[in-house]
Amino acid sequence: MVSFSLSPNTPKVILYTSFSSTMAAATANTTFPKASPLTSSFKSSIPFSKSILPFSTTPQKLTPSRSLQISSSLSQSSSNPRSGATTVIPIVSPSHDFVSRYAPDEPRKGADILVEALEREGVKDVFAYPGGASLEIHQALTRSKIIRNVLPRHEQGGVFAAEGYARSSGLPGVCIATSGPGATNLVSGLSDAMLDSIPLVAITGQVPRRMIGTDAFQETPIVEVTRSITKHNYLVLDVDEIPRIVSEAFFLATSGRPGPVLIDVPKDIQQQLAVPKWNQPIRLPGYMSRFPKAPEEAHLEQIVRFVSESKKPVLYVGGGCLNSSEELKRFVELTGIPVASTLMGLGTFPSSDELSLQMLGMHGTVYANYAVDKSDLLLAFGVRFDDRVTGKLETFASRAKIVHIDIDSAEIGKNKQPHVSVCADVKLALKGINRILESKGAKLKLDHSAWRQELNEQKLKNPLSYNTFGEAIPPQYAIQVLDELTNGNAIISTGVGQHQMWAAQFYKYKKPRQWLTSGGLGAMGFGLPAAIGAAVANPGAVVVDIDGDGSFIMNVQELATIRVENLPIKILLLNNQHLGMVVQWEDRFYKANRAHTYLGDPSNESEIFPNMLKFAEACGIPAARVTRKEDLRAAIHQMLDTPGPYLLDVVVPHQEHVLPMIPSGGAFKDMITEGDGRTQY
Repeated sequence: MVSFSLSPNTPKVILYTSFSSTMAAATANTTFPKASPLTSSFKSSIPFSKSILPFSTTPQKLTPSRSLQISSSLSQSSSNPRSGATTVIPIVSPSHDFVSRYAPDEPRKGADILVEALEREGVKDVFAYPGGASLEIHQALTRSKIIRNVLPRHEQGGVFAAEGYARSSGLPGVCIATSGPGATNLVSGLSDAMLDSIPLVAITGQVPRRMIGTDAFQETPIVEVTRSITKHNYLVLDVDEIPRIVSEAFFLATSGRPGPVLIDVPKDIQQQLAVPKWNQPIRLPGYMSRFPKAPEEAHLEQIVRFVSESKKPVLYVGGGCLNSSEELKRFVELTGIPVASTLMGLGTFPSSDELSLQMLGMHGTVYANYAVDKSDLLLAFGVRFDDRVTGKLETFASRAKIVHIDIDSAEIGKNKQPHVSVCADVKLALKGINRILESKGAKLKLDHSAWRQELNEQKLKNPLSYNTFGEAIPPQYAIQVLDELTNGNAIISTGVGQHQMWAAQFYKYKKPRQWLTSGGLGAMGFGLPAAIGAAVANPGAVVVDIDGDGSFIMNVQELATIRVENLPIKILLLNNQHLGMVVQWEDRFYKANRAHTYLGDPSNESEIFPNMLKFAEACGIPAARVTRKEDLRAAIHQMLDTPGPYLLDVVVPHQEHVLPMIPSGGAFKDMITEGDGRTQY
C-alpha cells in the first residue's frame, strides 16, 4: 500500500501496489523490527523540463547516465501524448555506457553502491561532512574517481552550498551528513529548497536498523523531522533497493515542481555486501498518474484573446520561469507587454530592458506595483501569489483579469482565484502561445504604446533612489558600483535582510541563475555557502556574495572552505553593525526602540565589532575595509582584480531604509517612499 498526500487542498489517495514489503521506505513509523510498508509524502505532481544553462561560462554538466525506465500501475493507459497517464518517460540514451570500477558480479559495500549510484546519475560534486553514521559513505567517496567532495565546515553550510550549486546550474545539488545533529543541521536548507523549489538530494547516515527507535547515540528520526519540508524522503531498509531509490530521488527532485528529497541510510546497510542490480525500473505510480496534460489549445487561444482585448496588460513572472527565459523574451517581443518580476524571478527577463519594470511587491519599484494596481490583465507565469508580493490580497490587481500558468496544481487558486488557469510547464505553455501569436501576426493589431508611455512616466517620476550623507557610503551605491564594474555579469548570492533587497533593486541581472537568494524561508547565513556552490558549479564565473554583517557571521566558518578549495569568491560585506531590516521596522513601527538589534560591542560603539578582517586573516583570505564613498570604487576594483577569494568590509550607516516599502498586509496606496532612521515616526 502506498499513501500519497497530494497537497493541503486535496484528499489523501491510497493505492495498492505489488511493491515488495522489504523495499526502502519513507515511513511514518521509525521503529523497525522488520521491514514495513512504504509511506510516501509528495508535495508536487508535475513534470519539469530539463534546465538550459544560461551562462557563457559553461558550468559542469552531468555525465551521461543510463536510460531511465519507469513502471506505472497505469500500463493500459492511452499512448496519446496529451494523456497524463504516461507510463514511460523518454530519456535521451547515453552516448556511452557507464563503466563501473567493479566487476558485474563482484560484491561491494552498500556505501559503494550508493556512491556508484550517484556517479550514474551524473554527480560530480557533493558537499559532505563526515560523522560516525556516514563514515562508510565517506570512505566510499575516497574510492570514487568521479565525485569531488567539497568539505563544508558545518552541515548547514553544506546544504546551502548544494543549493547554490543547484540554483546557479540547474543541476540537482547533493549534500551528505551524518545522523542526529548532522542530519538536523540540514533542516533549514531543506526547508529553504522546498519553499524555493530547488532540486536537491540530501543523504544522511542513520544508526543501524536494529537500533532505530532505541534512542541510540546520535539517533534522530530524520524522515519524520523532514517529512513536511521535503518533496519526498526514504529510509533505506534493504541494500538491494539503493539503485532504484537513488534513481527515484533524482527523478523526483528534478521533475514536476523541483524540490528536496532526503535518503536516510542506516550504517549496517552501508556496510552490507551486495551485488547491485542497476536496471531496476523506478516505481512511482501515483506520482506519474498526476502529471498534467499538455496545455490545451483552447486555453492558450483564450489567453491570446485576453491579450488582444486588454489595454493595460502586465506580466508577473517568478522562479517558475527560470527555464523559460527565451520563450518569455519572445512573448514580450511579440506583444510589447511590460514585465514585473518577483524576487525569485529576477534575471528571467533582463532588468535593463526598456520593458522591464524590475521587482514588484513589498520592496519592489513604484512603477512595477503601479502597473499591477492599474492593469486590466495580469499574466501570472510561474508564480505563487506570495504575501510579500500581493500584500492585501483583496486589493492586489483588483481591476484585472488574471491568467495563472503554473506547473503545480496546488498553487492554482490557492491565494488568488484566476479567470483562466493552465496547469503546465510554463515553457510549453509559452511556446504554444508564441506559436498562436506568430500565426495570427498583424491581424491581432496589438498596440499597448499608450500603456507603456504611462509606465515610462512613472519610471521618470518614481525612480529607485537614495540619499548621500557626507562621506558615508550609501549601501545602494556600493551595489551600483559593483554592477558597473562587473558589467552586470556576476553571479550574486546574498544573505537575508536590507542588503538582500538592495541587491535585488540595484544590480541589473541579465540572465537566469545569476541571482541566488533565500526567498521563501529568508534564511540568514545563506549567502556565503551558496556562493561556494555557485563557484564549484561555474568555475570560470565571477561570484560575489553581497552580505550583511548579521547574515555573514552565521556561516563565517565557511571562509575556511573557500580558502582550502581556493574558490575565487568575492565578499562585499555591507556592515552597519545592526540587524538592519529589523531596525527598519523598529524605526517605522516601534518608535525606534532597539530590542537586541545592535550587533556591535555596546561598551565600545566607536569601534567596528567584530573585526571581520580578522576572520578573513585567520583563514588566509585577503581583506580590506572602506569607510568613505570616495574610496569605494577603487576598493571594489581591488577586490575584483585580486586573484582568488577576497573580503571587502564596507562600513555603511545603519539609518538607511529599504524603499519603496509596502507595509505587511498593506496595499499599493499604503506604499512608503520617503524617510529613514534619521526621522522619527
